[in-house]
Amino acid sequence: MVIYSLRQSPEGDWSIRRDSATLFSQLRLGPAIQLAREAARDEHNRSGRSTCVEMPGPTSTIRLAQYARPGMPIESAVA
Repeated sequence: MVIYSLRQSPEGDWSIRRDSATLFSQLRLGPAIQLAREAARDEHNRSGRSTCVEMPGPTSTIRLAQYARPGMPIESAVA
């Protein structure tokens, strides 16, 4: 599974990461979520691989979106 993750900087803006690479940075939360979902959906449509968007929550990771082929089980993300 390909994981797109949102990270907040100490200054309060957000970045979108895929693995250890930062794809976009200095975003407000709403646009960051939209852009991450769009990137994950795009990658899923092009490659057929399962993708998801996650962000840190107060006690655990929050999954904001997931894309998988019909009939395929959704994989759990392991950090």
